[in-house]
Amino acid sequence: MEILIMAGQLILGLSILVGLHEWGHMAAAKLFGMRVEKYFIGFPPKIFSFQKGETEYGIGAIPLGGFVKISGMIDESMDTEAMSQEPQPWEFRSKPAWQRLIVMLGGIIVNVIVGIIIFIAIAYHEGKQFLSINEVNRYGIVAGELAQEIGLKTGDKIIRVNGKPFTDFSDVISSDVFLGSNSSYTVDRNGQEVQIEIPNNFIEKLSDPDEKRNFIRALEPFKIGELIPGMPAEKAGLAVGDEITAINGTPIHFFHELQAQLEKLKGKEVALVVQRGGAQQSLKAAISEDGTLGFYPESLLNFTVVQYTFGEAVAVGTENAFGVVYNNIKGFGKIFRGEVSASKALSGPIGIARMFGGVWDWGRFWQLTGLLSMVLAFMNALPIPALDGGHAVILSYEIISGRKPSDKFLENAQKVGMVLLLGLMAFAIFNDVWKAVF
Repeated sequence: MEILIMAGQLILGLSILVGLHEWGHMAAAKLFGMRVEKYFIGFPPKIFSFQKGETEYGIGAIPLGGFVKISGMIDESMDTEAMSQEPQPWEFRSKPAWQRLIVMLGGIIVNVIVGIIIFIAIAYHEGKQFLSINEVNRYGIVAGELAQEIGLKTGDKIIRVNGKPFTDFSDVISSDVFLGSNSSYTVDRNGQEVQIEIPNNFIEKLSDPDEKRNFIRALEPFKIGELIPGMPAEKAGLAVGDEITAINGTPIHFFHELQAQLEKLKGKEVALVVQRGGAQQSLKAAISEDGTLGFYPESLLNFTVVQYTFGEAVAVGTENAFGVVYNNIKGFGKIFRGEVSASKALSGPIGIARMFGGVWDWGRFWQLTGLLSMVLAFMNALPIPALDGGHAVILSYEIISGRKPSDKFLENAQKVGMVLLLGLMAFAIFNDVWKAVF
Protein backbone atom coordinates (compact mmCIF):
# COMPACT_ATOMS: atom_id res chain seq x y z
CA MET A 1 0.00 0.00 0.00
CA GLU A 2 2.87 2.40 0.82
CA ILE A 3 4.32 1.86 -2.66
CA LEU A 4 0.95 2.64 -4.26
CA ILE A 5 0.63 5.84 -2.20
CA MET A 6 4.15 6.92 -3.17
CA ALA A 7 3.44 6.21 -6.85
CA GLY A 8 0.05 7.93 -6.68
CA GLN A 9 1.53 11.13 -5.22
CA LEU A 10 4.36 11.14 -7.77
CA ILE A 11 1.99 10.64 -10.72
CA LEU A 12 -0.46 13.29 -9.49
CA GLY A 13 2.29 15.83 -8.79
CA LEU A 14 4.04 15.30 -12.12
CA SER A 15 0.76 15.26 -14.05
CA ILE A 16 -0.16 18.67 -12.61
CA LEU A 17 3.27 20.15 -13.31
CA VAL A 18 3.79 18.63 -16.75
CA GLY A 19 0.24 19.50 -17.75
CA LEU A 20 0.78 23.14 -16.76
CA HIS A 21 4.24 23.20 -18.38
CA GLU A 22 2.89 22.00 -21.71
CA TRP A 23 -0.11 24.34 -21.36
CA GLY A 24 2.42 27.21 -21.15
CA HIS A 25 3.84 26.23 -24.55
CA MET A 26 0.38 25.75 -26.03
CA ALA A 27 -1.03 29.04 -24.71
CA ALA A 28 1.90 31.02 -26.09
CA ALA A 29 1.69 29.24 -29.45
CA LYS A 30 -2.05 29.91 -29.80
CA LEU A 31 -1.51 33.52 -28.75
CA PHE A 32 0.75 34.03 -31.76
CA GLY A 33 -1.56 32.21 -34.17
CA MET A 34 0.38 28.95 -34.38
CA ARG A 35 -1.50 25.72 -34.97
CA VAL A 36 -1.29 23.30 -32.02
CA GLU A 37 -2.00 19.79 -33.29
CA LYS A 38 -1.76 17.83 -30.02
CA TYR A 39 -1.69 18.44 -26.26
CA PHE A 40 -1.02 15.28 -24.22
CA ILE A 41 -0.32 14.58 -20.57
CA GLY A 42 1.69 11.35 -20.50
CA PHE A 43 3.44 9.60 -23.36
CA PRO A 44 1.96 7.07 -25.85
CA PRO A 45 0.26 4.66 -26.08
CA LYS A 46 -2.83 6.81 -25.93
CA ILE A 47 -5.48 6.03 -23.31
CA PHE A 48 -8.09 8.45 -24.65
CA SER A 49 -8.35 11.78 -26.42
CA PHE A 50 -10.86 14.23 -27.85
CA GLN A 51 -10.71 16.85 -30.59
CA LYS A 52 -11.53 20.48 -29.93
CA GLY A 53 -10.95 22.84 -32.80
CA GLU A 54 -7.61 22.18 -34.41
CA THR A 55 -6.13 20.48 -31.30
CA GLU A 56 -6.33 16.89 -30.07
CA TYR A 57 -6.28 16.72 -26.25
CA GLY A 58 -5.39 13.42 -24.62
CA ILE A 59 -3.90 11.27 -21.87
CA GLY A 60 -1.00 8.89 -22.49
CA ALA A 61 -0.36 5.61 -20.67
CA ILE A 62 3.15 6.54 -19.49
CA PRO A 63 2.54 9.24 -16.85
CA LEU A 64 6.08 10.62 -16.42
CA GLY A 65 5.89 13.41 -18.98
CA GLY A 66 3.81 15.04 -21.68
CA PHE A 67 4.10 16.94 -24.94
CA VAL A 68 2.62 19.57 -27.24
CA LYS A 69 2.90 19.19 -31.01
CA ILE A 70 3.06 22.57 -32.74
CA SER A 71 2.87 22.64 -36.55
CA GLY A 72 6.19 23.43 -38.19
CA MET A 73 8.33 22.78 -35.14
CA ILE A 74 11.15 20.21 -35.00
CA ASP A 75 10.45 18.26 -31.83
CA GLU A 76 10.64 14.73 -30.43
CA SER A 77 8.18 13.51 -33.09
CA MET A 78 10.89 14.15 -35.76
CA ASP A 79 8.18 14.72 -38.39
CA THR A 80 10.66 15.43 -41.22
CA GLU A 81 8.05 14.81 -43.92
CA ALA A 82 5.95 17.77 -42.73
CA MET A 83 9.09 19.90 -42.43
CA SER A 84 9.96 19.23 -46.08
CA GLN A 85 6.78 21.01 -47.22
CA GLU A 86 6.52 24.73 -47.92
CA PRO A 87 6.14 26.71 -44.65
CA GLN A 88 2.59 27.78 -43.88
CA PRO A 89 1.72 31.04 -42.11
CA TRP A 90 0.29 29.20 -39.06
CA GLU A 91 3.45 27.16 -38.51
CA PHE A 92 6.02 27.68 -35.77
CA ARG A 93 8.86 28.06 -38.27
CA SER A 94 7.05 30.89 -40.11
CA LYS A 95 6.81 33.14 -37.06
CA PRO A 96 9.38 35.75 -35.97
CA ALA A 97 12.21 34.46 -33.79
CA TRP A 98 11.09 36.47 -30.76
CA GLN A 99 7.66 34.83 -30.86
CA ARG A 100 9.20 31.38 -31.17
CA LEU A 101 11.45 32.17 -28.20
CA ILE A 102 8.47 33.10 -26.03
CA VAL A 103 6.74 29.85 -27.03
CA MET A 104 9.81 27.84 -26.00
CA LEU A 105 10.06 29.67 -22.68
CA GLY A 106 6.31 29.39 -22.02
CA GLY A 107 6.55 26.12 -20.10
CA ILE A 108 9.45 27.31 -17.94
CA ILE A 109 7.67 30.58 -17.14
CA VAL A 110 4.49 28.74 -16.10
CA ASN A 111 6.42 26.32 -13.87
CA VAL A 112 8.18 29.21 -12.14
CA ILE A 113 4.86 31.00 -11.58
CA VAL A 114 3.22 27.80 -10.27
CA GLY A 115 6.15 27.10 -7.95
CA ILE A 116 6.05 30.64 -6.53
CA ILE A 117 2.25 30.48 -6.04
CA ILE A 118 2.52 27.15 -4.19
CA PHE A 119 5.26 28.43 -1.87
CA ILE A 120 3.35 31.67 -1.21
CA ALA A 121 0.17 29.68 -0.41
CA ILE A 122 2.09 27.40 1.97
CA ALA A 123 3.70 30.37 3.74
CA TYR A 124 0.35 32.18 4.08
CA HIS A 125 -1.67 29.12 5.14
CA GLU A 126 0.82 27.40 7.45
CA GLY A 127 3.17 30.20 8.46
CA LYS A 128 6.39 28.88 9.91
CA GLN A 129 6.64 26.45 12.81
CA PHE A 130 10.11 25.70 14.08
CA LEU A 131 12.16 24.63 17.05
CA SER A 132 14.41 27.39 18.29
CA ILE A 133 17.97 26.35 19.02
CA ASN A 134 17.53 27.66 22.57
CA GLU A 135 14.66 25.22 23.07
CA VAL A 136 16.66 22.33 21.58
CA ASN A 137 19.65 23.18 23.75
CA ARG A 138 17.66 22.66 26.93
CA TYR A 139 18.59 19.01 26.45
CA GLY A 140 20.83 18.84 23.35
CA ILE A 141 20.74 16.64 20.28
CA VAL A 142 20.47 12.98 19.37
CA ALA A 143 23.44 12.17 17.15
CA GLY A 144 22.58 9.50 14.58
CA GLU A 145 25.12 7.11 13.11
CA LEU A 146 26.30 9.55 10.42
CA ALA A 147 26.46 12.42 12.92
CA GLN A 148 28.68 10.28 15.13
CA GLU A 149 30.95 9.60 12.15
CA ILE A 150 31.89 13.29 11.94
CA GLY A 151 32.37 13.58 15.72
CA LEU A 152 29.00 14.66 17.11
CA LYS A 153 27.67 13.03 20.27
CA THR A 154 24.23 12.68 21.78
CA GLY A 155 23.79 15.46 24.32
CA ASP A 156 25.88 17.99 22.36
CA LYS A 157 24.44 21.48 22.15
CA ILE A 158 25.04 23.15 18.78
CA ILE A 159 25.72 26.86 19.32
CA ARG A 160 27.06 27.99 15.94
CA VAL A 161 26.79 26.86 12.31
CA ASN A 162 29.65 27.86 10.01
CA GLY A 163 30.93 30.07 12.81
CA LYS A 164 27.66 32.04 13.09
CA PRO A 165 24.94 31.96 15.76
CA PHE A 166 21.48 30.93 14.52
CA THR A 167 17.88 30.70 15.70
CA ASP A 168 16.07 27.94 13.77
CA PHE A 169 17.16 24.37 14.53
CA SER A 170 16.49 23.40 10.88
CA ASP A 171 19.48 25.58 9.92
CA VAL A 172 21.64 22.74 11.23
CA ILE A 173 20.76 20.66 8.16
CA SER A 174 20.23 23.50 5.67
CA SER A 175 21.58 23.68 2.14
CA ASP A 176 24.15 26.25 3.31
CA VAL A 177 25.72 23.48 5.39
CA PHE A 178 25.66 20.55 2.99
CA LEU A 179 25.93 22.33 -0.36
CA GLY A 180 28.55 24.79 0.82
CA SER A 181 32.26 24.15 1.32
CA ASN A 182 34.26 23.83 4.55
CA SER A 183 31.13 23.83 6.72
CA SER A 184 31.32 23.23 10.45
CA TYR A 185 29.40 23.03 13.73
CA THR A 186 30.51 24.53 17.00
CA VAL A 187 29.09 22.56 19.93
CA ASP A 188 28.97 22.90 23.67
CA ARG A 189 29.99 19.53 25.10
CA ASN A 190 29.86 19.45 28.87
CA GLY A 191 30.80 23.12 29.09
CA GLN A 192 33.60 23.00 26.50
CA GLU A 193 33.43 24.27 22.92
CA VAL A 194 34.25 21.64 20.28
CA GLN A 195 34.62 22.30 16.54
CA ILE A 196 33.10 19.67 14.22
CA GLU A 197 34.22 19.83 10.58
CA ILE A 198 31.82 18.59 7.89
CA PRO A 199 33.43 16.91 4.84
CA ASN A 200 32.60 18.60 1.52
CA ASN A 201 31.23 15.32 0.12
CA PHE A 202 29.15 14.55 3.20
CA ILE A 203 25.87 15.18 1.37
CA GLU A 204 26.47 11.93 -0.53
CA LYS A 205 25.80 10.02 2.67
CA LEU A 206 22.53 11.90 3.24
CA SER A 207 21.02 10.98 -0.13
CA ASP A 208 18.74 8.46 1.63
CA PRO A 209 15.77 10.33 3.20
CA ASP A 210 15.93 8.10 6.32
CA GLU A 211 19.61 8.92 6.84
CA LYS A 212 18.92 12.65 6.59
CA ARG A 213 15.92 12.38 8.92
CA ASN A 214 17.95 10.58 11.59
CA PHE A 215 21.18 12.55 11.15
CA ILE A 216 20.57 15.06 13.94
CA ARG A 217 17.40 15.27 16.03
CA ALA A 218 16.46 17.12 19.17
CA LEU A 219 16.40 15.22 22.44
CA GLU A 220 12.62 15.22 22.92
CA PRO A 221 10.65 14.52 26.05
CA PHE A 222 7.25 13.30 24.89
CA LYS A 223 3.79 12.11 25.71
CA ILE A 224 1.31 9.98 23.81
CA GLY A 225 -0.41 12.18 21.25
CA GLU A 226 -2.64 9.70 19.37
CA LEU A 227 -3.29 5.98 19.69
CA ILE A 228 -3.50 3.74 16.62
CA PRO A 229 -6.61 1.54 16.92
CA GLY A 230 -5.97 -2.16 17.47
CA MET A 231 -2.25 -1.72 18.22
CA PRO A 232 -0.44 -2.83 21.42
CA ALA A 233 -0.53 0.61 23.06
CA GLU A 234 -4.33 0.75 22.93
CA LYS A 235 -4.68 -2.90 24.02
CA ALA A 236 -2.36 -2.28 26.99
CA GLY A 237 -4.55 0.56 28.26
CA LEU A 238 -2.31 3.49 27.39
CA ALA A 239 -4.16 6.78 27.04
CA VAL A 240 -3.58 10.06 25.19
CA GLY A 241 -1.46 12.30 27.41
CA ASP A 242 0.38 9.44 29.17
CA GLU A 243 4.12 9.86 29.63
CA ILE A 244 6.12 6.61 29.49
CA THR A 245 8.82 6.85 32.16
CA ALA A 246 10.24 3.30 32.17
CA ILE A 247 10.22 0.08 30.18
CA ASN A 248 11.26 -3.17 31.91
CA GLY A 249 12.88 -1.04 34.61
CA THR A 250 14.96 1.08 32.22
CA PRO A 251 14.23 4.80 32.72
CA ILE A 252 12.83 6.65 29.69
CA HIS A 253 13.28 10.41 29.42
CA PHE A 254 13.33 10.99 25.66
CA PHE A 255 11.62 9.47 22.62
CA HIS A 256 14.83 8.07 21.07
CA GLU A 257 15.42 6.10 24.29
CA LEU A 258 12.00 4.49 23.95
CA GLN A 259 12.70 3.67 20.29
CA ALA A 260 16.00 2.00 21.22
CA GLN A 261 14.34 -0.16 23.88
CA LEU A 262 11.45 -1.16 21.63
CA GLU A 263 13.94 -2.25 18.94
CA LYS A 264 15.71 -4.49 21.47
CA LEU A 265 12.49 -5.95 22.84
CA LYS A 266 10.36 -6.33 19.69
CA GLY A 267 7.97 -9.25 19.78
CA LYS A 268 8.11 -9.45 23.60
CA GLU A 269 5.81 -8.50 26.44
CA VAL A 270 7.16 -5.66 28.56
CA ALA A 271 6.35 -3.80 31.75
CA LEU A 272 5.65 -0.09 31.30
CA VAL A 273 5.57 2.64 33.90
CA VAL A 274 3.54 5.67 32.84
CA GLN A 275 2.81 9.04 34.40
CA ARG A 276 -0.89 9.84 34.20
CA GLY A 277 -2.48 12.84 35.87
CA GLY A 278 0.30 13.16 38.45
CA ALA A 279 0.23 9.48 39.41
CA GLN A 280 2.28 6.49 38.25
CA GLN A 281 0.67 3.41 36.75
CA SER A 282 2.13 0.05 35.73
CA LEU A 283 0.95 -1.62 32.52
CA LYS A 284 1.83 -4.67 30.44
CA ALA A 285 2.24 -4.34 26.69
CA ALA A 286 3.17 -6.74 23.87
CA ILE A 287 5.56 -4.98 21.49
CA SER A 288 4.89 -5.67 17.81
CA GLU A 289 7.31 -7.65 15.67
CA ASP A 290 8.51 -4.47 13.99
CA GLY A 291 9.37 -2.85 17.33
CA THR A 292 6.46 -0.45 17.82
CA LEU A 293 3.71 0.13 20.37
CA GLY A 294 1.35 1.86 17.98
CA PHE A 295 1.03 5.53 18.89
CA TYR A 296 2.04 8.93 17.58
CA PRO A 297 4.20 10.89 20.03
CA GLU A 298 3.60 14.53 20.94
CA SER A 299 6.76 16.47 21.66
CA LEU A 300 6.97 18.32 24.97
CA LEU A 301 9.38 20.84 23.46
CA ASN A 302 7.92 24.26 22.74
CA PHE A 303 7.68 25.11 19.03
CA THR A 304 7.81 28.71 17.84
CA VAL A 305 4.98 29.62 15.44
CA VAL A 306 5.19 32.61 13.08
CA GLN A 307 2.14 33.64 11.02
CA TYR A 308 2.65 35.77 7.91
CA THR A 309 0.48 38.49 6.45
CA PHE A 310 -0.24 38.05 2.75
CA GLY A 311 2.46 40.57 1.85
CA GLU A 312 4.99 38.78 4.07
CA ALA A 313 3.94 35.42 2.58
CA VAL A 314 4.58 36.76 -0.94
CA ALA A 315 8.12 37.74 0.04
CA VAL A 316 8.85 34.54 1.99
CA GLY A 317 7.25 32.23 -0.59
CA THR A 318 9.10 33.84 -3.50
CA GLU A 319 12.40 33.61 -1.63
CA ASN A 320 11.77 29.94 -0.81
CA ALA A 321 10.85 29.15 -4.43
CA PHE A 322 14.00 30.69 -5.90
CA GLY A 323 16.00 29.11 -3.08
CA VAL A 324 15.23 25.76 -4.74
CA VAL A 325 16.89 26.96 -7.97
CA TYR A 326 19.87 28.35 -6.05
CA ASN A 327 20.31 25.03 -4.23
CA ASN A 328 20.22 23.15 -7.54
CA ILE A 329 22.94 25.39 -8.92
CA LYS A 330 25.06 24.79 -5.81
CA GLY A 331 24.41 21.05 -6.10
CA PHE A 332 25.59 20.97 -9.72
CA GLY A 333 28.64 22.96 -8.64
CA LYS A 334 29.56 20.24 -6.15
CA ILE A 335 29.20 17.60 -8.87
CA PHE A 336 31.36 19.53 -11.35
CA ARG A 337 34.02 20.16 -8.69
CA GLY A 338 34.17 16.43 -7.98
CA GLU A 339 33.07 16.85 -4.34
CA VAL A 340 29.96 14.73 -4.90
CA SER A 341 29.42 11.88 -7.36
CA ALA A 342 26.50 12.17 -9.78
CA SER A 343 25.27 8.70 -8.80
CA LYS A 344 24.80 9.84 -5.20
CA ALA A 345 23.35 13.25 -5.99
CA LEU A 346 20.86 12.49 -8.77
CA SER A 347 17.48 10.85 -8.28
CA GLY A 348 14.94 9.56 -10.78
CA PRO A 349 11.25 8.72 -10.41
CA ILE A 350 11.81 6.10 -7.69
CA GLY A 351 13.91 8.46 -5.59
CA ILE A 352 11.34 11.25 -5.96
CA ALA A 353 8.49 8.89 -5.01
CA ARG A 354 10.36 7.98 -1.82
CA MET A 355 10.55 11.67 -0.94
CA PHE A 356 6.73 11.83 -0.98
CA GLY A 357 6.59 8.96 1.52
CA GLY A 358 4.14 6.12 2.10
CA VAL A 359 1.54 8.27 3.88
CA TRP A 360 -0.59 10.75 1.94
CA ASP A 361 0.17 14.08 3.59
CA TRP A 362 -1.28 17.02 1.63
CA GLY A 363 1.08 19.49 3.28
CA ARG A 364 4.13 17.50 2.23
CA PHE A 365 2.58 16.81 -1.18
CA TRP A 366 2.23 20.51 -2.02
CA GLN A 367 5.63 21.34 -0.55
CA LEU A 368 7.28 18.75 -2.80
CA THR A 369 5.12 19.69 -5.80
CA GLY A 370 6.22 23.31 -5.43
CA LEU A 371 9.83 22.19 -5.18
CA LEU A 372 9.47 19.95 -8.25
CA SER A 373 7.89 22.81 -10.20
CA MET A 374 10.98 24.95 -9.65
CA VAL A 375 13.30 21.99 -10.38
CA LEU A 376 11.40 21.25 -13.61
CA ALA A 377 11.79 24.88 -14.66
CA PHE A 378 15.51 24.82 -13.85
CA MET A 379 16.19 21.53 -15.63
CA ASN A 380 14.25 22.60 -18.73
CA ALA A 381 16.24 25.83 -18.85
CA LEU A 382 19.54 23.94 -19.21
CA PRO A 383 21.11 24.60 -22.65
CA ILE A 384 20.76 21.00 -23.84
CA PRO A 385 19.34 20.30 -27.32
CA ALA A 386 15.77 18.93 -27.10
CA LEU A 387 15.17 20.83 -23.85
CA ASP A 388 13.47 24.22 -23.85
CA GLY A 389 16.76 25.82 -22.85
CA GLY A 390 18.52 24.32 -25.87
CA HIS A 391 15.87 25.70 -28.22
CA ALA A 392 16.09 29.08 -26.46
CA VAL A 393 19.86 29.24 -27.01
CA ILE A 394 19.45 28.56 -30.75
CA LEU A 395 16.67 31.14 -31.06
CA SER A 396 18.69 33.70 -29.13
CA TYR A 397 21.55 33.13 -31.58
CA GLU A 398 19.13 33.71 -34.45
CA ILE A 399 17.82 36.95 -32.92
CA ILE A 400 21.33 38.30 -32.27
CA SER A 401 22.98 37.19 -35.52
CA GLY A 402 20.01 37.51 -37.84
CA ARG A 403 20.83 34.07 -39.30
CA LYS A 404 18.46 31.15 -38.90
CA PRO A 405 20.07 27.68 -38.51
CA SER A 406 19.12 25.18 -41.17
CA ASP A 407 16.38 22.62 -40.59
CA LYS A 408 19.03 19.89 -40.97
CA PHE A 409 21.06 21.38 -38.11
CA LEU A 410 17.95 21.62 -35.93
CA GLU A 411 17.02 17.99 -36.69
CA ASN A 412 20.51 16.75 -35.78
CA ALA A 413 20.57 18.86 -32.62
CA GLN A 414 17.21 17.39 -31.63
CA LYS A 415 18.52 13.84 -32.18
CA VAL A 416 21.63 14.49 -30.06
CA GLY A 417 19.50 16.04 -27.33
CA MET A 418 17.08 13.11 -27.29
CA VAL A 419 19.96 10.63 -26.97
CA LEU A 420 21.38 12.65 -24.06
CA LEU A 421 18.02 12.89 -22.31
CA LEU A 422 17.16 9.21 -22.75
CA GLY A 423 20.61 8.28 -21.49
CA LEU A 424 20.21 10.54 -18.46
CA MET A 425 16.77 9.11 -17.73
CA ALA A 426 18.06 5.54 -18.01
CA PHE A 427 20.96 6.41 -15.69
CA ALA A 428 18.63 8.01 -13.13
CA ILE A 429 16.23 5.03 -13.08
CA PHE A 430 19.08 2.49 -12.88
CA ASN A 431 20.68 4.58 -10.13
CA ASP A 432 17.40 4.62 -8.16
CA VAL A 433 17.10 0.84 -8.41
CA TRP A 434 20.76 0.36 -7.43
CA LYS A 435 20.39 2.57 -4.33
CA ALA A 436 17.12 0.88 -3.35
CA VAL A 437 18.58 -2.63 -3.63
CA PHE A 438 22.09 -2.03 -2.36
